[in-house]
Parts: sequence; structure tokens; C-alpha cells
Amino acid sequence: MEEKNEVIVEENTEQGKKTNFFSNVWKKTVDISKKTAETVQKKTKSIAEKNKENQYKKRMERYNPLFPEQFKSENFHLPNIIKIVDDAVRKDIDVCEGAIGWLERVKEIEILYLYDEWVEQSGIEFVPFWKCDHIYCVDNFNRNRYINANSIFSKSTEEKLAELENIAYCLGAKFCSIEIIESDKEVGKQTIIGKLKSGVKGVEASSNTSSMQEREAVSSQKGKTVSTFVGHNNPKRPQLKWFAHDDNIKGLIEKRCNDIQSIESKTLELSGASFITMNKNMACAIDVLSKVKGDTTMQQQSMKESSSTLIFKVEF
Repeated sequence: MEEKNEVIVEENTEQGKKTNFFSNVWKKTVDISKKTAETVQKKTKSIAEKNKENQYKKRMERYNPLFPEQFKSENFHLPNIIKIVDDAVRKDIDVCEGAIGWLERVKEIEILYLYDEWVEQSGIEFVPFWKCDHIYCVDNFNRNRYINANSIFSKSTEEKLAELENIAYCLGAKFCSIEIIESDKEVGKQTIIGKLKSGVKGVEASSNTSSMQEREAVSSQKGKTVSTFVGHNNPKRPQLKWFAHDDNIKGLIEKRCNDIQSIESKTLELSGASFITMNKNMACAIDVLSKVKGDTTMQQQSMKESSSTLIFKVEF
């Protein structure tokens, strides 16, 4: 009986070993499966998060929102053109939440689209006043002042005329006249030179026609002012903006201030190209934003200004 019991014990032991072996194998398999599943889950989660992050970055790049902390940063520089827009246009876009507007490039010119609710907080001066959906250009002499694009050329013309009149006054002139002559140039040999007289609707013109009958280049008065003063012999140097770098104007000031007897009268013809309100790229960008076509475009006005002549006559 003892031998049989020993055999049974040995058989049970072998069976137990086999059972433990398979149990261990199964446990290891389960552990490996769990680890594999966890790894796959982590990788899947990581991929999903990365995709989500990439999509967020793409939306940030697409909408390019501007946030208050960026705007107030010393490294941020205001673009030359600002368009005021309703903040509701992007209220449902997640990446734009908390933004004060956005930045965008048009014709290689950076534009700031500023939400109307942030105009007052921005500290920017808008001339003559701000309106939603209006476009503003930076003042050439004050980076924190923006002028409505619809009136910027007439504004700059007024400033130029006023500055020249002040130059005459400061130098002690008795009389000065200032006029801006625009030239609508077209390719051709035929030239008509005309001037619009103040208060007269018609145009007086003299013509010089070549044998080639081609298109015309017409000149017309854009702005004119005539002033008379009491005059004095105590000239002082005027403050200059538009004409600060013009050698003709600076030469006139030097002559009058250094020797009041050296000059009795002077007529200067100044090229409008030297005193442009905005460059061609800015003008094109504004035209794209405003969707204006024809003779009223900023580009057309810029070309007229560049081809104009400013005539400044002064008598002491």
C-alpha cells in the first residue's frame, strides 16, 4: 500500500507542476496582454492628443489672434494699417477667445483687425473719429495716431498747405501763394497744361501738340491758398514735418534767417513724389480691404499725388 501511495503522490506532484506551469504561462500572457493594451492605449491617447494639438496650432496659424498681453508687449509694433471690426465676427472660434483682434497680411502689408470693443482700451487715436468697418492708416509723424483712409489724402494736402503758409509767416513774408497741380498722365506725346481757377468751373488750357496724335496728360489744380501778412524782419526757424528733409525749403529758411536782405521773393516748384502720403503697397492693400475700384482707389490717388507739383511763391 505504501508503494501505491508514493506513486499517487508523485503523479499528483507532476500534475501540480504542469498546472503551475500553465498557470504561470497564462498569467504572463495576461500580464503581457495588459501591458500591450496599456501601451497601445497610451500611444493612441498620445496620437489623439498630438492630433488635437496640431489642429489647434493650425487654427492659431489660420486665425492668428492677437491677445492683450501681446498687444501690450514692448516687442509688439503696431502695423501701418488698422481696420476696426465687430468682435462678433469671431466669437464662436475657440482660438480667438479672449483676443482683441487678429493680424493678417494683405499684399505683403500687415493689417491689424481691431475689435470695436477694444478701441478705447487700445489708447490709439483715430482721426477724425473711429467707426466700425472703417480702415485707418498710421500718421507719418505720430505712430500712435491713425487717420481714416477715406480722408487721408485730403488731410495730408491740408497739412502741407498749412505748413508752407506757416513757413512764410515765420520768415516774415508779406505774401505767399501755394498751389498743388496734379497731372493725370497717360502714355503719349500730346500735352495739355491747364489750371483750374479758384471759383471757376472751366479749365483754361494751352496745348502743345506733336505730329503724333496720342493720349493726353491733363494737369489740374488740387489745392490752393493765398495769404497776405503784415511782414516783419525778425525771422525764426519754423517747425517742419512734411518738408523737414527738403533742401529747397531748408535753403530758403537759411537764407532768410542768416541775412534778411538776401532775398526779396522766391518761387519753388516741389515734386509731389517727395512728399507722398503712402507708398504703393499700402495703397494696394487698402484697395483690397475696401474692395474699391476705378478712379477712387487709393492706388490711383497715390499715383496722382506722386505725379503732382507743388508751387510755393513767397515775397518779403
